[in-house]
Amino acid sequence: MKLHEHQSKDVLRGYGVPVQEGRIATTPDEVEAAARAIGGAVVVKAQVLVGGRGKAGGVKLAKTPEEARMHGAAILGMDIKGLTVRKVLVTQAVDLAAEYYLGVTVNRDARANAVMVSALGGVDIEEVAATTPEKIARADVTPAIGLPAFLARRLCYAGGLQRDIVPKAARILQQLYAAFIGSDAMLAEINPLALTPAGELIAVDGKIDVDENALFRRPDLAALREPAEEDPFELRAMEQGLHYVRLPGEVGVIGNGAGLVMATLDAVKAAGAAPACFLDIGGGAKAEMVKAALELVLSDPQVQGVLINVFGGITRGDEVARGLLEAAAGMQLRHPIVIRLTGTREEEGRRLLEGSPFTPAATMKDAAQKIVQLVTAKP
Repeated sequence: MKLHEHQSKDVLRGYGVPVQEGRIATTPDEVEAAARAIGGAVVVKAQVLVGGRGKAGGVKLAKTPEEARMHGAAILGMDIKGLTVRKVLVTQAVDLAAEYYLGVTVNRDARANAVMVSALGGVDIEEVAATTPEKIARADVTPAIGLPAFLARRLCYAGGLQRDIVPKAARILQQLYAAFIGSDAMLAEINPLALTPAGELIAVDGKIDVDENALFRRPDLAALREPAEEDPFELRAMEQGLHYVRLPGEVGVIGNGAGLVMATLDAVKAAGAAPACFLDIGGGAKAEMVKAALELVLSDPQVQGVLINVFGGITRGDEVARGLLEAAAGMQLRHPIVIRLTGTREEEGRRLLEGSPFTPAATMKDAAQKIVQLVTAKP
């Protein structure tokens, strides 16, 4: 579950991270009132759960309350990557002498938490990692031990931070790590951590993604969820007990088990197309869930074809086939659908699908190649 910037900053503040004053506003009048209360120059920032707000025009500097109102009127109601801006954060403007990046995420391969520091803050850290990875200092931290002060300082030095501010930055890095652990987060970032001309450090922006599987023990964070701000397809899937992630491609991918679905995404890419979604129906899915999954994927306007990859363990092939046939009976199928069905009761499932609009495939590679050919051949 993603937290808004203002929510993330509230969490960080609770762990001692310095953040500037800010207020939430939902109307231009409230934006102007917030700017007057804060005083001086302010920044009006769209609060939506996607990146790239600044590039989309959702972050504006205002020197007066009147100018803040004008920016608020322009930003509120704006569409940013499919999400409507319903509120903004009006926050104190900060003079920047330098910008740094601090981050913590999970490194599953190392069974540890990856802590990262870079002097190249204020830009897309993904771009930095792709073009100049040597500019990011990183260490895997064992959860049982945590982030000791000496390692925090070492990372700040290695990340290129000014020597005189390393002790302060290292302390904030430890506070960020504590917030990451305390929030059951999958990701916690400060980008940028601003250095002011006076030598102070302030978290100008913050981002925290909480592990949804831990929300049962974090009711305070669960209460922050705002369904209207989330991707409607992902929200609908969650309500139906499905695991769904939207992607920017054209081939919808359905499978049972996260590992199998991820491997299928790779197969689609290797065959020359891009996945439009990740949808995991889980183990033991019944016909009703298979039907709901297919209906959900086909309702996405960017989907031009669907690849279904099912390996039957506790999931039965005949149940999958029944769900697909029920879905097909209730809708007009306008896009090609390829299915690879193997495992428990695969023969029964294949017999049920004979004569149906679903294209069979023997292997995952074969299925990926078939759906790509069908999608690219469409007029």
